[in-house]
Amino acid sequence: MIAPPLALYVHIPWCVRKCPYCDFNSHTAPQGLPETDYVAALMADLDRDLADYATALAGRPLVSLFFGGGTPSLFSPAAIGAILDGVHARLAFAETAEITLETNPGTVEHGRFEDYRRAGVNRLSFGVQSFDDAKLARLGRIHSAAEVRNAVELARAAGYDNFNLDLMYALPGQTLAQALADVDAALALQPAHISHYQLTLEPNTAFAHAPPPLPDDDLAWDMQEACQQRLAAAGFEHYETSAYAQPGRRSLHNLNYWQFGDYLGIGAGAHAKISDAAGGGARRRWKIRAPKAYLSHAGTPRGIGADEAIAPEQLPFEFMLNALRLEQGYPRALFAERSGLAETTIAAALEQAQQRGWLQVDSGRVRPTDLGKRFLNDVIGLFLP
Repeated sequence: MIAPPLALYVHIPWCVRKCPYCDFNSHTAPQGLPETDYVAALMADLDRDLADYATALAGRPLVSLFFGGGTPSLFSPAAIGAILDGVHARLAFAETAEITLETNPGTVEHGRFEDYRRAGVNRLSFGVQSFDDAKLARLGRIHSAAEVRNAVELARAAGYDNFNLDLMYALPGQTLAQALADVDAALALQPAHISHYQLTLEPNTAFAHAPPPLPDDDLAWDMQEACQQRLAAAGFEHYETSAYAQPGRRSLHNLNYWQFGDYLGIGAGAHAKISDAAGGGARRRWKIRAPKAYLSHAGTPRGIGADEAIAPEQLPFEFMLNALRLEQGYPRALFAERSGLAETTIAAALEQAQQRGWLQVDSGRVRPTDLGKRFLNDVIGLFLP
């Protein structure tokens, strides 16, 4: 088994306001964010992981670091810089390491992008969701379309040309024309990357308890196809189910997830997956979710929500859950490299998926067909133990 690339995810759990569709581990920010205490907790958390996984992590540089949330841009550039300095002191970074900060256009302050860039952030991801102010209000967002455009202008003036725009479609009451208008507005800002995904009603969210009127499945599919065509015509490569990039601008961090790479996760509720290249298999670890409890217990056994081995029979499903989201699938050799299992362990499932017209398997790659993309959950289900 070959040790895969290694990434680091840093979770900042606070937002100005919780959105009604959001099922992430995010919480309304208190008066006066505990930046100093949280940075210290993150470093204690990282030290614990590095000690526990010392053998598996030895000599492996970070290919990417991602600040997610929540709204990480609520933290000052000084706090983000302190986190990056702390990580640099403990881990090597690849020369081409991608360091991404998620930001909400409604929390942008003049001059901060320059400071984030000086701190070491080289990629931004804007949570836009829509350019329709009425739709933004319905989604509970705190920004307007004008604030999105202003934020992008400020970022570009600060030297950022590598940034992502998050867009959603199949919004409450949305028409096909409105979905396309959102894509056109995003393209006008010339981002390097666009994430375009369907609004779904997740359990334990405000929208799940009081569902808004959403487009039906046929209209949502029409939106997806039409927006894909519009993005392709603009030169964006559709490389993952919800991801579109200009040439050479794929998200390195997310690609590492989708190619079943390794990642550490620090922060409240953060997840990690680390392979054991010597012994085979992998372990999964996640941290306790509540920010106050995390601040009290980070770096101690009580700060770890769970730590478990991924059973060998579960690895094919875990691998396919990620790799089959890629439009071009995966090189056949990657399965053995990343799972430590021989491809013969999944031969029957691959054959069944081929017979149903869901997968194309040749000497070099396994890739989902157009039919397989429509029934991706069913395809992945074939690999369950």
